[in-house]
Amino acid sequence: MSEALQALPFAGVLLSFAILPGMLPRFWHRNLIFIICGWVVLGFVVQVLAHGPQAAVQAICEITIAEFLPFMVLLLALYALGGGIAIRGGPWGRPAGNLLLLLIGTLLASVMGTIGASLLLIHPLLAANAGRREVRHLVLAFIILVGNCGGALSPLGDPPLFVGFLHGVPFFWPLTHLLLSLIVVAVPVLLLCYGVDVYLFRRDARPGVQKFAIRGGLNIALLVLLVIVIPFEGVWHPGVLRLASLSMPGEQFAVMLFEIACIALSEFFTPRAIRSQNRFAWSAMREITILFFGVFATIPPVFGLLTHANLAPDPLTWFWASGIASAVLDAAPTYLVFFEAAGAHAETLTSGAAQLLTAIAAGAVYFGPVTYLGNAPNLMIREIAARRGVRMPGFFQYAGVMILVMTPLYVLGSFLFF
Repeated sequence: MSEALQALPFAGVLLSFAILPGMLPRFWHRNLIFIICGWVVLGFVVQVLAHGPQAAVQAICEITIAEFLPFMVLLLALYALGGGIAIRGGPWGRPAGNLLLLLIGTLLASVMGTIGASLLLIHPLLAANAGRREVRHLVLAFIILVGNCGGALSPLGDPPLFVGFLHGVPFFWPLTHLLLSLIVVAVPVLLLCYGVDVYLFRRDARPGVQKFAIRGGLNIALLVLLVIVIPFEGVWHPGVLRLASLSMPGEQFAVMLFEIACIALSEFFTPRAIRSQNRFAWSAMREITILFFGVFATIPPVFGLLTHANLAPDPLTWFWASGIASAVLDAAPTYLVFFEAAGAHAETLTSGAAQLLTAIAAGAVYFGPVTYLGNAPNLMIREIAARRGVRMPGFFQYAGVMILVMTPLYVLGSFLFF
């Protein structure tokens, strides 16, 4: 059975999410778990026919234990901690203040990760602009800068770069090779958002200035600790835990236990008033959890197709190929596929001009905002904004806007760097 045929269940998951929420929203929300699980079951049957029942069972168990579970526990931990920090007041709510918050978030994303920075700052951004008639431009700029591109400067910033760090890429390599390209992407987006914000702000009532205050000290401390702990996965290797034929690196299991402890402490000790101010609800993660399970369970054949793709050996081709793939697939494993296709030798790929690895990394990071599935924060920001009454665009409308905004920047980056 061809890999293209095996990839059809993944296409079904993607198209279901792209089409049904807009055309049949009530049907989608009521039957989400059945729709996604239906595609997962179909994918499992296809794998049984292609590789046999034992291999299919082994594959789905490995994906769930070794990939989906660690990914989802991290998302839940960051969601809990970010929703337990309340920032009130400050200059946000006016164009200059919103611009400042987006700039802070862009810089902070490389320090604490795109997910952590997004969940920390999306609440004050939306709260400060709650009285305005139109704020979608701010949310879209936030997804581009804080949820994606801002993480380009360190392995802590974006999962693809962390994958590179785990495979031997030096910690400060992204800072030296992606800084200029980040400026080329971030500055036009900031200026465009500011211009739109100034125009729309004239129609709204002027918000009052509130005194800046921040609450949730425990969650801030836990978030800092989590940011410190996660990189130890790349340097601490205590062994492998085995259960029957399944295995998990000991460091990954230890980090998961710490993340679960963070969730428990945050949930037990965070005052309800903070959760209420942020309109926090675990139900917002239901769709994300189910959807990403469907993605993880059905995506391996797609990576098989990418592995066998014969790309021209020039950085420009790899930039666009890794970028387009990362826009619709999970960026971290996409980066790994291209990293391995390029030789998987970190010392060779990072020596000299290192253009090939720069192209792969830039594509994986900067194409993330093109669709809601390009990077984990995209869906989380969308759900949080929707809970606050922001009418976010559907899958195709969102992708259309992002392609219109980002493509000129990708073309410019192609000429300047590749």
